[in-house]
Amino acid sequence: VGARFYTYISTLSLVMEVCAENNVQVIVLDRPNPNGHYVDGPTLKPGFESFVGMHHIPVVHGMTIGEYALMVNGEKWLKDSLQCELKVVPVKAYNHNVVVSLPVPPSPNLATDEAIRLYPSLCFFEGTKVSIGRGTDKPFQQIGAPFLDAEFPNYSFVPEPNQAATNPKYRGLRCYGIDLTSFANSFLTNYNQLYIYWLIESYQVAKNQGSEEVFFERFFDKLAGSTEFREQIIAGKTE
Repeated sequence: VGARFYTYISTLSLVMEVCAENNVQVIVLDRPNPNGHYVDGPTLKPGFESFVGMHHIPVVHGMTIGEYALMVNGEKWLKDSLQCELKVVPVKAYNHNVVVSLPVPPSPNLATDEAIRLYPSLCFFEGTKVSIGRGTDKPFQQIGAPFLDAEFPNYSFVPEPNQAATNPKYRGLRCYGIDLTSFANSFLTNYNQLYIYWLIESYQVAKNQGSEEVFFERFFDKLAGSTEFREQIIAGKTE
């Protein structure tokens, strides 16, 4: 889905690495990138490498998985600067301006075009005290938390265990927030960047309630790829 922290590209890198060590050819059947029309977000800094970010690229990298494989191989980003024998089978009639609707959901929590478009912007909430709707019928299409009740009193949801989320954040508790489905439908035409307004706004609400110190969780810096993004939000930087 075109995001650094979506771990299929990490798996790909590990496959390429072990194939390079064993002289096995890697064949990538390329696929369109539904978020391939823009590049944005913080770049991963040295020391923050993990399975949700292995290489020093922006959050939204703009490449197909085949293009990504070619870059990893060409830049010698594999362990010990190894290079594998790589063949990419390209996608016919695709360019990065094509609007893509994936025929198969890439995961149970990314079941709609709207969720896929919002995912790069909303995934940062996974490292905070705000829910992105896991355990509901609209994961990655809404945000909410019990402490946002005064800020967003008109919309709410209650996460419950389901096949896609066995123990969702705020299980059984009413979360107040925003349904972003309609916004997602205008995302392609109005935005070519991450949309982080809600993240900043939610932090400000937590700060006003005196709970800003617990708003961010350790996972946030892994998603962002450094401490810089979190520090900028805390410092009151605008979008």
